[in-house]
Parts: sequence; C-alpha cells; structure tokens
Amino acid sequence: MSALQTGTATETSRTSDAGRQNGETGAAVAAPRTLDDIVAAVVRRGIPVRVAVAACAEPNALAAVLEARDMGMAVPVLVGDIAVTESIATERGLSLEGCEVEDEPVPVKAVQRAVDRVRTGGADVLMKGLVNTDVLLRVVLNRVSGLSAGGLLSHVAVCSLPATCGGEPSASSRLVCITDAAVNISPNMERKLGIVRNAICVARSLGISSPRVAMLAATEKVMLPAMPATLDAQIVARMADQGEFGDAMVAGPMALDVAISPDIAARKGVSHPVAGRADILCAPDIESGNILYKSLTTLAHVEMAGILTGTTAPVVVPSRGDSRRSKLLSLALAAYVAMECRL
Repeated sequence: MSALQTGTATETSRTSDAGRQNGETGAAVAAPRTLDDIVAAVVRRGIPVRVAVAACAEPNALAAVLEARDMGMAVPVLVGDIAVTESIATERGLSLEGCEVEDEPVPVKAVQRAVDRVRTGGADVLMKGLVNTDVLLRVVLNRVSGLSAGGLLSHVAVCSLPATCGGEPSASSRLVCITDAAVNISPNMERKLGIVRNAICVARSLGISSPRVAMLAATEKVMLPAMPATLDAQIVARMADQGEFGDAMVAGPMALDVAISPDIAARKGVSHPVAGRADILCAPDIESGNILYKSLTTLAHVEMAGILTGTTAPVVVPSRGDSRRSKLLSLALAAYVAMECRL
C-alpha cells in the first residue's frame, strides 16, 4: 500500500520527531526540518526514483527533472512531444542523456501514457508538464486506468517555517504542511476528514509521528450561522479526540496566529497542545488555503513544495507560476515520500 493511501497501514506510527531507524545501517536518521534536508535525504539514499513527466515540453518542469537527475534523485521518463522537448533542452544547454523518452505530441494521450507508466510500476512519481491540471486530474482520478487510491484526492504543501516565525525566536526551523490550497473547493465534513487524513500521512512520512493539526478559522469560537467552518473545525477536533486519526492531535477552530506562535497563543490564553506548535494547517476552503499559500510564497518569500495525495503514487502538479527551484523541491518531496513507501 502506498504511504499516500489512507488506512490502517498509514495510521501506524513508523517514525519519531527525534528521528527514525535506517533499515540498512541501523543508524538513527534525523527527521528533516527544512526542504533542503528533504533534498539531501533523497540524494544521500542514492536510489533515484523514476519520474514520469506528462507532456514534458515545459521548460521549468524539464529543467527541474533534469537537475534532479544530475543530483542523483531521479531518472526522468519524458512523455510528450520529444522534438519540442529536445529543442527546449538545446536552447537551455541541457542534455537528455539518461532519460527514457516516449513520443506522444497529444497532451491528453501523453498524460495517459505517463499515468500508465506509474500505474504499472514503470515509474514511481508522476509530474505535470505542459498540460492543464484539469486534464491531468481527469486521467489520474479514473478508477480503472488512473492512480486513484479509492479515497479523497487533496493537495499538501510543505514549507519550512523560519526560526523567527510568530514574532519570537525558536530553537530552529521546522516543516509545516498546508492543505488544501489546490484541489477541494468547498469541502464538506466528509471531505475535510479526508483532507486531514491525507495531510497526516504526509506528515508521518516526514518523521512527525504524532502530527498536530490546526483547523484554521478566523476565531477560536464556534460562530453560527456567520462562520459555519468553525463548527466543522470543532467537529473534526472532537472526532480526533475519539481516535478518528490515530495518534494525532487536532484543534479547532483556531486562528492562524494562535496555531503557529506560542507567544500569541499564550497572550490569547489558548493552552491546547496544538497551539503555537501546529504541524498541519488545514484551511476551511480552497480560497483561504490558496491565499495563505500564495501570501507565504509571494510576500514572505517562503519556499514551498507540494504534492497530490490520496493517490497510489506521489503526483507533482506545479503551478504555471512556480519556478524551477519550486518544482525541484516538489520533486524532492515526492521522491522522499515514495522512498519512505519502500523502506
């Protein structure tokens, strides 16, 4: 079972906040605290993952997967218009040496062929190239020929909060997951449960054995009928208390500042274990999640990596505005999660 699928296998804690055991050496390996730690861990393992790039003639996606190849993280499987891809590579001084190629100029057909490679074990990770996200998702979600795990599909972004986040210095930076900024528009209660489950799976793969989840809202009070998301947050938190997510803590409703800043949580008198220490920030809808994501990336210049979850393998669906660096980090996150599945 993939680590991205929900269920009992992923509810079992395999790691700890302090580190985990490496199956080959027996040495304790510290859990990553930054996105660069994730990159380093994938490179250090020395077993590149096969990345199927659907409609591969997209300059930044191509540059990212080739850089991942050069770092020893990935074996590119380029599916798409190979003549155009070769032209892009030549213009940028890039080499396609070591890449597997499948020529398919029609984007939707290229997506299906790339998905087929992942579904049949010919690749470990799917990455979007020059194709609309809705086209890719329709193929991915097909229950017969896609990568659906039978549950909810959602997006999880991962960033490293700086040591001064929240206005006071902390011991070091740490990884935080943000969900869902890209897929689920206005999730109902059932979908919110799935979104939380998927994010917990990613957090656990990153070495967070007992994730702390903040169900974000504008206040810590349930306010009906003005803010129905506050009631949803409270219900999800109560279900967590009853064991819905295994070894995980959920608090909500909770404002963003309370979720990430111990100082602000203390000033506001919020003493929940999640307050000021959230590992997962769960937005009430796609609008607030997307605004949070883009506020961090554009205003605060926080680097992000992101993958789709709820699939049988990691899927990288970068935005058109994402840089080569951002796409490389997302590839590293996908490779790390895929790597954890095989330990």
